[in-house]
Amino acid sequence: MLEKFEGIIVRTTDYGESHKITAIYSREAGKISAMARGAKKTNSRLASVSQLFTYGYFLIQTGRGLGTLQQGEIVSSFRGLKEDIFKTAYASYIVEMVDRSTQDHEPNPYLFELLYQSLHYISEDYDAEIITNIFEMKMLQVLGLYPEMKRCSLCGATEGTFGFSIKENGLICHRCIHKDPHYLPLSQNTVKLLRLFYYFDLNRLGTISVKPETKKELKKAIDMYYDEYSGLILKSKRFLDQLDSLRDKL
Repeated sequence: MLEKFEGIIVRTTDYGESHKITAIYSREAGKISAMARGAKKTNSRLASVSQLFTYGYFLIQTGRGLGTLQQGEIVSSFRGLKEDIFKTAYASYIVEMVDRSTQDHEPNPYLFELLYQSLHYISEDYDAEIITNIFEMKMLQVLGLYPEMKRCSLCGATEGTFGFSIKENGLICHRCIHKDPHYLPLSQNTVKLLRLFYYFDLNRLGTISVKPETKKELKKAIDMYYDEYSGLILKSKRFLDQLDSLRDKL
C-alpha cells in the first residue's frame, strides 16, 4: 500500500553498491524504515530526498517488512546544519537520540514537533548548544524519565537555594543537601534554566544569551542525569564532546 508521510530523515545506512536504508521520523506514524533503491547514484531522483536531516513528504510502499521509498518532496534540507561542523554535530546527536529512543510505528506528534523545531532553530543560527540542552530536557518524558523540577525532591519546598541530586531524581534544597553528599551545586540561574527548559513551549523561544560558565553547569547536570538514567550510549555524543573540548581549548 502506498502511503504519504510528513517526516524527517533521522538515519541513513548504505546498502549494497547503490541503495540506502532510511529511517524517517514521521508526524503521522512515528519512525518508519524504508529502502531507497538507487539513492547512492548521483542521478537518482531519491539522492537528495534521502539525505540526513531532510524534512519533507515521503511516498512509501508499506507492507509487513521493510518499506520502499518511492519518491519524496523536500520542504527543507536544513542546509544550515551541514555548513558548520558544530551544527552538524549537534543535529546528528539530536537525530540519533530520536532514532535510538523510538520503535517503528509508534506515533508521537509531540516528539516530531520537538525534533523539527530543534533542527530548525539550529539551522537558523540559534545557539546550538542551548537548543540541544532544551531538546535533552524535553526528551526526558519521551524516555519515561521525570525528574522533580518544581520543588525539592525531598521536602517539597519551592523556595530556597537549590542544587541537583542524581540520587533523589531532581532538585534538592539547601535544607536537604546534607542527605546527599554527592549532590551537584548549581548557580540559581542554572537551576532556573533547567526548570525553564523542562517546562516551557519551544515554539515560544525568543533571544538566547547564556554565559559560558552557566553552559558548563547545564551540560554537567544534564550529562550526569542522562548517564545515570537514560541507558543511551550514542556515537554522536562522544564526537560532540570531543568537539566541545577542542573548542574550549581554542
